[in-house]
Amino acid sequence: MIKAKIKVTLKMSILDPQGSAVEKALRSMDYPVDSVRIGKYMEVVLPEEARENAESVINEICHKLLSNPVIEDYSFELED
Repeated sequence: MIKAKIKVTLKMSILDPQGSAVEKALRSMDYPVDSVRIGKYMEVVLPEEARENAESVINEICHKLLSNPVIEDYSFELED
């Protein structure tokens, strides 16, 4: 099995109202934060047979379904 650990975040040029709300809440609780951005974390498991093209498959999955390429960036790590 191959596990892909995927992170999806808003592009820096996109406002993050949820992150801003969390940032304000943390500051009101006296935590010393500079900024907060909210994202998504996903794990996708591929069968062993997909090892050769796992990176390509995960890129396609992220681009077509798990992220909105207009407003989001994604990154991933593959592990056995």
